[in-house]
Amino acid sequence: MPGDQAAHSSNETVGRRNVESAAILPIESTMEKNLPLRGIPRARPLRGQPGFTLIELLVTLSIAAILLAVAVPNFIVFVQNNRLATQANDFVTMLNYARSEAIKRNQRITVCSSTTGTSCAGSTTWDSGLLVFADTNGDGVVDGGEDVLQVRQGMEGSNTLRAGARTRVTYQSTGFSPGFNDTFRLCDSRGPASARAIVVSMQGRVTTSTGTAQCP
Repeated sequence: MPGDQAAHSSNETVGRRNVESAAILPIESTMEKNLPLRGIPRARPLRGQPGFTLIELLVTLSIAAILLAVAVPNFIVFVQNNRLATQANDFVTMLNYARSEAIKRNQRITVCSSTTGTSCAGSTTWDSGLLVFADTNGDGVVDGGEDVLQVRQGMEGSNTLRAGARTRVTYQSTGFSPGFNDTFRLCDSRGPASARAIVVSMQGRVTTSTGTAQCP
């Protein structure tokens, strides 16, 4: 009948639309999943990170060992040279200070070896300590009323400072040191070739040079 045909045609149309909608939804849902969110970067796939091979590691360690073998001895020599230069300069500075004070004060000033910091040791071994004092009577002894001007402690690094014969150096008010000229030997473990020779002349002048005849 015409009514039944119209109803059947309407049902077929609705069914087709439902099927088409059902087919479209999965496609749209899949597209939404594949689209990246705006403002959020997509994660990149992890890749294997390259590492060191055993041969590369051995080569690196070998180069490091060579560099250390070259650098460490040079650094030790640098430290030793620097220590010797510093100690030589300190001793020369003390001698020049004593000479300057003798001229300024117009009196005798004595530099001597000392182990106590208050009196002279009377020894040619000067590496245990040094003392500068106003030696009014010129006897080389710190008497009562004589001012101690400077004190130096013993030398670092087991270095030695030895005089040829003098236990003291006394400067006159003229700045001269007659009878007290001598050569001091400043040495370290390397011996005479690297040592410093510190020479005090009778005129009171001080000079230094590298190398001595003997150590200590």
